[in-house]
Amino acid sequence: MSVIVGVGVVIVNEYGQVLLGKRSSTHAPYWSIFGGHVDAGETFEQCAIREIKEETGLIIQSPEIYGICNNLQTYQQEGKHTISVCLLAKHPGGEPKLIEPEKCEQLMWCDPNNLPEPHFEASRHAIKMWQENKFYLIK
Repeated sequence: MSVIVGVGVVIVNEYGQVLLGKRSSTHAPYWSIFGGHVDAGETFEQCAIREIKEETGLIIQSPEIYGICNNLQTYQQEGKHTISVCLLAKHPGGEPKLIEPEKCEQLMWCDPNNLPEPHFEASRHAIKMWQENKFYLIK
């Protein structure tokens, strides 16, 4: 078994809300920030820009890395071990769209202090690290 590297992107609008999606396939019915697996030869920033465009149609600018999550709870539950590089991006304007309805059934802007449940582990950790200005959470 190998460990998979992915990115999770916290997109924040002018009201301090974060963009979330409700998953409809893998990890359904969990709410989560957007992101995905890093492709070979791709930077974390390139991956973040590509994944956000593919999933929401938004074109984010200059996402910044702020932390790393080691998703052990998900590994214990599903047998898939992922490391998430967490990035922060400002909402570039425009309405996010459900481009991949087979993966995500609903979008919403949410107060990061009142996350919908059930919430995906990596997303919860990424949002908490951003709020607390931490690079890594030790459980």
